[in-house]
Amino acid sequence: MVNKSGKSFKLRQNASQSSTRKEPKNNNKKVAKVQSKKTEKEANNLVYPGGDTAFKAILSARFCAAIWSHITDCDETFNYWEPTHYLVFGKGLQTWEYSPQFALRSYTYLLVHAIPAYIYHKILQPNPLLIFYFIRCLLGLACSFAEVYFYKAVCREFGVHVGRLCLAFQLFSAGMFISSTAYLPSSYAMYTFAAACAAWWQQKYPLAIFFTALGSLLGWPFAALLGVPIAFDMLYCQKMYKDFIQWSVISAVTVLGPMVAIDSKYFGKLTIAPWNIVKYNVLGGAGPELYGKEPFSFYIVNGFLNFNFVWVLALLSPVVLALSHILVPARNRATLMLPHTLSLAPMFLWLVVFLFQSHKEERFLFPIYPMICLAGAISVDVVQKLIFRLLCLLSTKRIGFIKISPSSHYLDSTAFVMFAAVTICSLIGISRIFSLYKNYHAPLDLTMELNRFPLEGKFPNESQVNVCLGKDWYRFPGSFFLPNTNWNVRFIKSEFDGMLPAPYTESENGKRIQLGA
Repeated sequence: MVNKSGKSFKLRQNASQSSTRKEPKNNNKKVAKVQSKKTEKEANNLVYPGGDTAFKAILSARFCAAIWSHITDCDETFNYWEPTHYLVFGKGLQTWEYSPQFALRSYTYLLVHAIPAYIYHKILQPNPLLIFYFIRCLLGLACSFAEVYFYKAVCREFGVHVGRLCLAFQLFSAGMFISSTAYLPSSYAMYTFAAACAAWWQQKYPLAIFFTALGSLLGWPFAALLGVPIAFDMLYCQKMYKDFIQWSVISAVTVLGPMVAIDSKYFGKLTIAPWNIVKYNVLGGAGPELYGKEPFSFYIVNGFLNFNFVWVLALLSPVVLALSHILVPARNRATLMLPHTLSLAPMFLWLVVFLFQSHKEERFLFPIYPMICLAGAISVDVVQKLIFRLLCLLSTKRIGFIKISPSSHYLDSTAFVMFAAVTICSLIGISRIFSLYKNYHAPLDLTMELNRFPLEGKFPNESQVNVCLGKDWYRFPGSFFLPNTNWNVRFIKSEFDGMLPAPYTESENGKRIQLGA
């Protein structure tokens, strides 16, 4: 390991955070520092990735996702990639959600991604396909920053053993591979929620509020639900009424003010996009059930596909923690600042709400993906403590050949559990990732081939070319895969009889014109 001064060292950190919890107060940063120092003094040697190493590993995994992950949801193509193509090139497809009549989506969110792409386009004039992957790499970079911040906070709050387990689950899970570079508000909410949790566990409450506001206002308004436990901690546990109100107002004004100004300009009328989407889906609009209903088991099965046994361990974490409170000494199960029940509350609150919604989609669980990895890691850690406790009891009774030294650490005797959990879950996760690439990457590979036609002289650069889509229109990865703006997307008559996206009107006020007008 390498510290900030560049000197090599092995940090002494208690894997179980054996220091007892103290209730934080309003001005409790000093208490936190004392707690942390006490923890280090009581620590055992434990090798784990430092922040720099973790960042490099996460960034490598996210860049792999940026290059090899397919587009899992046609909403990503037609509600985000297509409008972004329009902002950069002045040409793209528009869905009804961007019609001023509804204005459910925010152009401010698009501009966060479109402005770097536009600068890249103007300076280097790259192929549109390169801009697509440029944006994806930016998403991977943003996700990596959020994840490493989350990882360092997990190490501090739950112990470095839980931290390294959580990191391994994040690196090799198919769920994180899919969600990390998806151009979706739910992925953006995942970044901001991971950062909000990290700030919360370090008692940086203003930052936690800001990240929650950023994810729910600029990203997905329903992500505000994840901030309820943070609000509970501030208002009920800490009695920080003034700070909560003050920073909530500051965050809302900082994020929502520019959004309203930008979106109102683009839609040609006063527009508050987060309110519009809540009003449409919850307060009397057509509602999400319009797009189909799924059984209760949908998320159970989907969670296992994306996280395999990590998902099972995450769901069992309340049971495992209850057993821990009964069988494991308190000094070996405490966290640094918050009880497990409060720290994991956002994940279970989210699941309770979304499991009972009729309309279910894979992307709806994206915001809690890092928390799933954390809950799974906590379960593995507690299982190791329970096994060690059992071994100690058997050793005192002199059963068989078991011999446990009274001074030994639980990790010394139960490392096989950690290695088995990480190895099995990682291999299954990698297998799932390869399966996704092999079986679902064809639409991207196929449309990528279109870029060869102008280079081979099959179509002159100035020719107008129509790319026709039939009943598989939803597999189209977006106009960024077309060679240039002379290539057009057209839909032909098929079995699908619903409302299809239509080209933006190529004029100055194209964003203000309703579909079909």
